[in-house]
Amino acid sequence: MKKLIFASVMASACISLLFTPMLRAQDSTITIKDPAEYNTYQGCTTQSDPKAKAACLESFLQAYPQSVVKGAVLDTLIDTYQALHDDDKTLDAARRLLQVDPNNMKAIFISVYLKKTQCAKTSDTQTCDDAAALARKGLLAPKPAAMSDADWKKLTAGTYPAFHSAIAFDDAVSKKDFKAAIAEYTAELMLYTDVQTQQGPALQDTLFLAKAYSQPSSKDLVKAIWFYARVWNFVPPAAKPNIEKLLEYYYKQYHGNLDGLDDTKSKAALTTFPGDFVIKPAPTPAELAHQAVVDTPNLSAMNLGDAEYVLVNGNKEDIDKVWAALRDRATPVPGIVMEANASAMKVIVTQGVKPTDYIINLQTPVTCKAFPAASAVLKEEEDYILNSGIKADTDKLSGPFSDTKTPIKKIVIEPVVSVIKVAVSQDAKDAKVPDFIVNLKTHVSCKEAPAAGFTYGLQSKGDAELDGTYDSYTQVAATATAAQTAQIVLRDGVILEKKKTAPVTHPKPTAGHPATHK
Repeated sequence: MKKLIFASVMASACISLLFTPMLRAQDSTITIKDPAEYNTYQGCTTQSDPKAKAACLESFLQAYPQSVVKGAVLDTLIDTYQALHDDDKTLDAARRLLQVDPNNMKAIFISVYLKKTQCAKTSDTQTCDDAAALARKGLLAPKPAAMSDADWKKLTAGTYPAFHSAIAFDDAVSKKDFKAAIAEYTAELMLYTDVQTQQGPALQDTLFLAKAYSQPSSKDLVKAIWFYARVWNFVPPAAKPNIEKLLEYYYKQYHGNLDGLDDTKSKAALTTFPGDFVIKPAPTPAELAHQAVVDTPNLSAMNLGDAEYVLVNGNKEDIDKVWAALRDRATPVPGIVMEANASAMKVIVTQGVKPTDYIINLQTPVTCKAFPAASAVLKEEEDYILNSGIKADTDKLSGPFSDTKTPIKKIVIEPVVSVIKVAVSQDAKDAKVPDFIVNLKTHVSCKEAPAAGFTYGLQSKGDAELDGTYDSYTQVAATATAAQTAQIVLRDGVILEKKKTAPVTHPKPTAGHPATHK
């Protein structure tokens, strides 16, 4: 699903308004006694060009490292670097301001925002943890003595939600602790009014809260459904189909059908939290699986999601019926690629004139990127093949490798992919585990193989398609972090490339009808 992008709370104008009381409090206590220092300070702060102003202020700090206005200068540098859209220098100025004033709320707030933004881009654990640690510091920061209670209340109303959001994001992204993330997102949203949660960061985090409630380790589908419905009501029209797909999936999973979903949407539009909202639970998984079998006249055409559900949750009679109908039948496998590692290597050995090809299965599959680069030394190539390949395959090379009469002139090793593992069901996608394993009919090179995260669809809809033939399945028991599922194995897999759009052709002008130019 495409990520929703909302307006940032960190717009420069918003920051200026939010921290104006703090700046007034600082300005009222500053007195520079040295005339030269004062004149330099005035000259820097009155610069109109941001680049010149930043350079001047940095020079001021070099010349007067212990100045009484050091904090004010660093505060101004934050604003100046923000105006220049230089996040790294903004973050550095905030870091230095915290060395001077450890509880400076503006420096904490901006540091949290920028580090959280970096965390979202890179998922770097340390960056995510740093953002959360600073956010906790901000929640505990005392009110400045010179600030009124009213101004402090206004300031914390604008910063505390962002702090809880950063802690929740770290819990979800870095720590995978979704229960903790739920607590922080809930604390954040409780600080907003119902109107405020209809847009911006609050709506974004309502979506994240819905996702957290749908995770295996913290699953509460009634609350997940509520918050997805809340988000559906207020996202831009272009984003509604993605949210509705998830909402309908979880509603049907919990309730058994879509009856009552429209009423749920209407209720969720009125208030942020569900209160005593309830949904009648669906029949048992076995009953649902049986109903899917009854409702599908042609079991061989059952969609992959329903087929997997029956294989996981059905009684023996229903499972046997479905598998008997599916086995040995071809099917497309639309889903997200979880793994497409190099499981074998194509070895091309040249002794005489004509090269000979061998397929050597690897003892341990590796990612295509991790496959070692070719060596110009034949002995090193031979050693790698013998040490990495399965003995039954490497034995085929014992003749060429030991042939002293016709020595090997060249060895070419190419990693190839023979298995593609795909997450098809929504539960598998949420848990980021494959539920369909497709054994390819013909090995493909790493260049032709899909990368992890690639999405297969249907060629008839203009997407690349992965097809295979049902071969076997295994039930996989539930764990602390993943629901019970099935792992379905398909053979004779083939990749159908996305159909190319035919080029638009224009008829050539006929004789007597010259082309016109406009």
